[in-house]
Amino acid sequence: MTRAEKNFTAMIRHIVVLLTVIFVQASISAASSVDVEGVRFGENASATRFVIDLSGTTSPSVFMLADPYRIVIDLPNASWKGKADVKPIGVVDGYRHGLFSDDTYRIVLDLKQPAVVANAFSLPAGRGSGPRYVIDIKKESRSKFLQAVASSKPERPAVVTRATPEIASPRRRAAGKRVIVLDPGHGGPDPGNLGVIGVHEKVITLKIARAIRDELNKTGRYEVHLTRDRDIFHKVRERFRIARRHKADLFISIHADSIQNPKVNGGSVYNLSENASDKEAERLAARENKSDLIAGLDLDATDDTLTGILIDLAQRETLNYSAQFAEILVSEMRTDVPMLRRAHRFANLGMLKAPDVPSVLLEAGYLTNKTNARFLNSKNGQRRIAQAVRRAIDRYFAELNTNAR
Repeated sequence: MTRAEKNFTAMIRHIVVLLTVIFVQASISAASSVDVEGVRFGENASATRFVIDLSGTTSPSVFMLADPYRIVIDLPNASWKGKADVKPIGVVDGYRHGLFSDDTYRIVLDLKQPAVVANAFSLPAGRGSGPRYVIDIKKESRSKFLQAVASSKPERPAVVTRATPEIASPRRRAAGKRVIVLDPGHGGPDPGNLGVIGVHEKVITLKIARAIRDELNKTGRYEVHLTRDRDIFHKVRERFRIARRHKADLFISIHADSIQNPKVNGGSVYNLSENASDKEAERLAARENKSDLIAGLDLDATDDTLTGILIDLAQRETLNYSAQFAEILVSEMRTDVPMLRRAHRFANLGMLKAPDVPSVLLEAGYLTNKTNARFLNSKNGQRRIAQAVRRAIDRYFAELNTNAR
């Protein structure tokens, strides 16, 4: 082979490699650029039809969950670009959607009664429409619904069980920056409350968490992490596991409440307790602990590595620190933020069960009170909450340092 032929062969190989790289990159880009452009409902005598309009082709997985009756649709590498949500009809009572994980967008259909997926299929792009994914839902008996739940089990995403780190004292760091983990409540297909101003709780809690993070970062004394910094879902127990992985000195879960009485307004701070301090605390715990269920998780399949004797033995010291911080936080919040008269409360809240991280849940206010909701959604309100939280954290660690001497 002559030198010219060798050079030509090398050039051809280089071009082939380059084209292969371009093709792979294009394939990856195409796989990650599927948009949900909207959803539609239809109904006939035998079934309710749910149609997902897409910008490209994808391979959804569909499974069913019982108690309550739900159909879950997971779309790989998708995002929501649809217009305003449409009203469900037929056997579908309501639906939610959001980013469930980095590579999965989830739609959860709530059913009025037992029903099964009678048919599910993809349609290619046609005249004036893009690709579609269609699900026909048919009313059925509970027994047949439960059979369908069991048969759809292989479609469910696997539950990842993480090893539990060693338990350590919450006062383990004597020097250096204190680590604070902020947990904006809800997210993804779990929107939380929708208040009177029409803004979901998951949006407001993220705004408040970012304001607190920025306020703490300005001091230079803290290392601050958020359990989520975008609209994505985390399991209730995964939230405190994130705090444990960061070896946090404090964990603050941020929420906004709702109640039937629109006159009620003001924030509150919760500590963990097996026994609720009052009926409102019991109601809140029941609602917040359902976040996993709302987002379409099978609670029977989820793991819980922190139960029983582990909590009993390890949490005693942690609960004391949690209560100490809660008292300080309530005191500082009263200076600048509307608070309930009895603002320090106790409830059995799953996200507060880290055995070695002092933890509180901050209910910043009520989204069902118009004045309170506007305050929470405003830059001024978020700034005042952030400053109060920063003062409370400063006081808490100053007292710890004084007591340690």
